[in-house]
Amino acid sequence: MVVLKLQSAQFFTAPCEIRSRKRGNGQKFSRIIRCGIAEASGEPAPLGQKTKYNDGPFEKVFMTLFAKKMERYANSKEQMKKIGWWDFLYDYERFVDASKRVMQGKNRMQQQLVVREVLLSMLPPGAPAQFRKLFPPTKWACEFNASITVPFFQWLVGPSEVVEVEVNGMKQRSGVHIKKCRYLENSGCVGMCVNMCKIPTQDFFTNEFGLPLTMNPNFEDMSCEMIYGQVPPPFEEDPVSKQPCYKDICSMSNPSSSLCPKLLA
Repeated sequence: MVVLKLQSAQFFTAPCEIRSRKRGNGQKFSRIIRCGIAEASGEPAPLGQKTKYNDGPFEKVFMTLFAKKMERYANSKEQMKKIGWWDFLYDYERFVDASKRVMQGKNRMQQQLVVREVLLSMLPPGAPAQFRKLFPPTKWACEFNASITVPFFQWLVGPSEVVEVEVNGMKQRSGVHIKKCRYLENSGCVGMCVNMCKIPTQDFFTNEFGLPLTMNPNFEDMSCEMIYGQVPPPFEEDPVSKQPCYKDICSMSNPSSSLCPKLLA
């Protein structure tokens, strides 16, 4: 998630459709490629329905890059059986599947450590220290990171918008409201949301980059709020630590448990 902010600004600012347009004498065509949400309304589908997306080549390149990095910590033999050499670009489902296989056989802390290692592996040497110099934890840095999160995270979490939040008693536009998280929607897994996204992303920004970040997923409507500048609470004090499974949609759920088993230590 972090690398997108640093290296790929130009690829994720447009919503994905391919249109042909006549040019000159009408015999030649130019093609316009735009990538993003594919719902007619331009908004995520209602709860209970899966949102449709049109992912272009750049989105799939990053899905593939992240998935390949994660698969170093998963069952590589299983992946080789499923994927042919000709089908090298991952779609979003395969990206999520890679995350699921990383979770298997690992506890909560091990899952989070994998994500940290993947993020670090995608950054050039010295990047965290350089980030700290460029973006000390000021109001401007928080608002700037919120503003660039909206276009650069779209391929991963879906549509979002900058919102005003209160940080340390001061109002600032350093919040990002994710309307319906694509990662949570496609995984249907509370544990994946918390262990593979929320906690490691918070930790990476707060401890590696020195810019506090708190993420508050809403498991009722699958939205999420990111607050730059707000120090995240300890896991034991975070409401997500008490969250039950999506029993009806998660393939890894335990219906007999009052908590998602992937949130246990």
